[in-house]
Amino acid sequence: VQLQAYGGGLVQSGESLRLSCAASESIFSVASMAWYRRAPGKQRDLVASITRGNSTNYADSVKGRFTISRDNAKNTVYLQMNSLKPEDTAVYYCNSGAPSDWWNYWGQGTQVTVSS
Repeated sequence: VQLQAYGGGLVQSGESLRLSCAASESIFSVASMAWYRRAPGKQRDLVASITRGNSTNYADSVKGRFTISRDNAKNTVYLQMNSLKPEDTAVYYCNSGAPSDWWNYWGQGTQVTVSS
């Protein structure tokens, strides 16, 4: 398994969760990392991304609430999600690299459910 995501769960609106995604060292050392999500009946959308140099990018819907970070010593990328809303309910996937990269992998997905 190249990417292992975990940390999802059921929370109430306004609460927080932190997702983690552990990658193999060979991938983490070269890859930009990202979190995507797929809500029921919708396509998979980018939530946040982070480059090897720690430049970050966020979807407008999560700006100011979510923070992506990476720990190079642990080969792990995190998604801190604060002030969660019911519309954040989705399966969250971590991703490495771009489709043209040999280090392009997807994690298995972790369910986040936010109740109102």
